[in-house]
Amino acid sequence: MPKPRSQEVVGGLERAGQRGLLHALGLTDEEISKPFIGIINTWSEINPGHVHLRRLATSVKLGVVSAGGTPFEINTIGLCDGIAQGHAGMRAILPSRDLIADSIELATLANGFDALVLLASCDKIVPAVLMAAARVDIPAIVVTGGPMMPGRYKGRDLAVYEAREALGQHLKGEISLHELQQIEASVCPGPGSCSMMGTANSMSAVTEALGMSLPGCATAHAVSSKKEALARQSGVEITRLLKEDVRPSAIMSPEALRNAIAVAMAMGCSTNVVLHVLALARELGQELKLEEFDTISRHTPFICDIKPSGTRSILALEEAGGVPAVMHELQQLLELDCLTVNGKAIGDNVLSAENLDKQVIRPLGDPLRPEGGIAVLRGSLSPDGCVVKQSGVSEGMMVHQGPARVFDGEKATMHAIRGGQISSGDVVVIRYEGPRGGPGMPEMLMPTATLVGLGLGGSVSLVTDGRFSGATRGACVGHVSPEAINGGPIALVDEGDTIEIDIPQRRIDLLVPSEELARRRERWEPPQRRIRGYLKLYAENVGPSHEGCLLGHWDP
Repeated sequence: MPKPRSQEVVGGLERAGQRGLLHALGLTDEEISKPFIGIINTWSEINPGHVHLRRLATSVKLGVVSAGGTPFEINTIGLCDGIAQGHAGMRAILPSRDLIADSIELATLANGFDALVLLASCDKIVPAVLMAAARVDIPAIVVTGGPMMPGRYKGRDLAVYEAREALGQHLKGEISLHELQQIEASVCPGPGSCSMMGTANSMSAVTEALGMSLPGCATAHAVSSKKEALARQSGVEITRLLKEDVRPSAIMSPEALRNAIAVAMAMGCSTNVVLHVLALARELGQELKLEEFDTISRHTPFICDIKPSGTRSILALEEAGGVPAVMHELQQLLELDCLTVNGKAIGDNVLSAENLDKQVIRPLGDPLRPEGGIAVLRGSLSPDGCVVKQSGVSEGMMVHQGPARVFDGEKATMHAIRGGQISSGDVVVIRYEGPRGGPGMPEMLMPTATLVGLGLGGSVSLVTDGRFSGATRGACVGHVSPEAINGGPIALVDEGDTIEIDIPQRRIDLLVPSEELARRRERWEPPQRRIRGYLKLYAENVGPSHEGCLLGHWDP
């Protein structure tokens, strides 16, 4: 074990003042002499995915103390994507990822933590703690907070996105206002991340597949005793990782990242995974291109029948064996020598796992679809690439050509959808919602969910330089790059232009002559938007989506 970093803070006669401040906390000399373990909590009273993390932090601290460390719990923000949907607050969500990572970096540096246990549940918070762990590169383990139990209404399981789709059903006259309100009251029965393969559970699965959380952690539910035990065991394991000086850079190898991408493709994970893994690779100093996701997806079947691309809740996945069972089915596609936080290789963890329900987790030879969940498209509308969750696209929409319905922002789009102005066959274009143009690259879940509820999910495509929620399903193409505010081709689309999407061929094209596009470009001017504060700083420094929306202050 190397000399503890904390001794730079409290060791020697010249550190009497620092020790005095720690004595003010009630610490003894013995506790001050032990390794300092930072318990980075993202607890919040307004986020259901994080409201229970204080309880889990207590379990972590019990584990740390029992194994000979001194835990210090500190907090940072943890925003809820679901609460931020459909209004200006969504512009804060992706930028919060980098702010959280920065705050953890600074807290680790200032306090001299020797190791970290990072508690997180939701969409941008899980990638943020992984990015922070990579950046500070001291022994670290992640405890993901776990999914909530599925909602129940009229005998069927529900997830939160179904309340938004119910709005479309109500607008169409298929359900009453009372039924809409009953669904709304039923979808989220308690703490945890939403019971679907949205970004929160997608990134929890990625974390476990990377080897950065204990086996079974991703799908152990928030209210379960199993989650409590995993939290306590994580507190024990972090002291071992410290003694052996096992750092995140040794665990999150290039091979581990490819494993995690394969698992994400097999499970039908959120397209947001692409942004986050690209950013994580950069923090690790690794070269990872957008094309790698498509290459892995082409060779990884989609095998998990989990909402929103499938029919079942995350509870069904947990009962089938969770991420270890998925990786057991994928073992011939994985690098099995990768190290994990429990001290074992991935192979040791997954070879002993068992798939307990082959309808939930399909065998590799009997997949739901032969390719993985995400496809990367390129073409004249998106030269730098864009992404689609092909596992959520119906067979009839895998190839689609239609007239563009063009909207500068989500608000105008929702007005048109609710006003009955979108028809079967249309290609809805929502632009100026990218990382710079949004700013913050907001999710377009409200338009997509409403279209599904209106019965248009199987006949209308949606294309945007913004993002989509993991709850999105349908022919929805996001992360279009270059984005509109940077003068990408999406900025030049006119109402009625023909757009062709061909997912099997990985193409997305604007069928307008190049001469006409050149004339439009001469006339084009970016819209003027007045922004200030952190979002202004973000817009001035954020990179393109096809590189993970990295901030410019990152120094390779």
